[in-house]
Amino acid sequence: MQHDLLLSGKLVTKSFLLCIIKLSTAKINRAFSILQDRKLLVNTPKGKIIAIGGNEDKGTYSHARSQRKYYLNFFELGILKRFTAELGKVAPRIEVITTASMIPEEVGNIYQKAFGILNFSNIGLMHIRTFAETNLPVYLERLKAADGILFSGGDQSRIIQAFTGTEFLRICKERYQHEENFVIAGTSAGAMAMSGIMIKRGSSFEALMKGTVKLGQGLDFLSNAVIDSHFVKRGRFGRLMEAVALHSRKIGIGLGEDTGVLITHGNLIETIGSNLVIIVDGYHIKHNNVHEANRGEPLSIENLVMHVLAKGNVYDIYLREFYKDAATRQQHVQNILDNLS
Repeated sequence: MQHDLLLSGKLVTKSFLLCIIKLSTAKINRAFSILQDRKLLVNTPKGKIIAIGGNEDKGTYSHARSQRKYYLNFFELGILKRFTAELGKVAPRIEVITTASMIPEEVGNIYQKAFGILNFSNIGLMHIRTFAETNLPVYLERLKAADGILFSGGDQSRIIQAFTGTEFLRICKERYQHEENFVIAGTSAGAMAMSGIMIKRGSSFEALMKGTVKLGQGLDFLSNAVIDSHFVKRGRFGRLMEAVALHSRKIGIGLGEDTGVLITHGNLIETIGSNLVIIVDGYHIKHNNVHEANRGEPLSIENLVMHVLAKGNVYDIYLREFYKDAATRQQHVQNILDNLS
């Protein structure tokens, strides 16, 4: 998403500022991060995203029926509770979208029970299966009335096939852009589908070999990142590194199991849950053979930066900075402002 600054009644883009002020890109990004805090960025989204890494199984595949003990155990760790808290209402209306799942009715019932344990009962289920169903008036009206939506896990390609280019997706993006308490959440495949460039599939075992990842277009709620799930236990470091090497201006977000991120302003990443989030930053990559290497050949990447985030840690995409918590980041921004005054 292009962020613009409203300056003297006129829209000014980041690229234009870079030309007229002749600052480094890093300083421009720093300035925009501060302006974002002061709510001066015209296109900064007001809504929130919660991307959840899933677990080894969440009941989203047919073979999961015998593994019920794994169903949604992450809610006990506070991720679903955090989702409901961010909605800002006592009795919010939540719609669970099971499009990615092979067993949508079962998964939907599990979510209803999980939210019920947290004392939330106003939960709807959207078992949308096809592109044609997505724009049915009944679903559009329910979307408009919802305080938050949650995409279940399964196969992210099903989500893309059903929602790309639909009125449903347009309404989602409009609400995310303009409504402060509107929350879009997704677990596993539902999280991966949120980014602009989406990982469709890829090997976890042929790490850092060309061609281990297949990319495609995502829903583009978060245009400046690539998200991968089940990141730690399934060893998906290599495929996220390749994705970032191919799109070095994107931030790679690797979600560990039982862990998620809350993303505000389209820029600030806070880790929630009990495990780890890995940030892969390719902004300062120098040598990179990803475009020249043949399939199956080793990748060579210089100056790829990684950060490991635990619960409460914050990462600022504009500043490309890690902070131990939100208060530390706020103090950093204030120090920058004080130095400018």
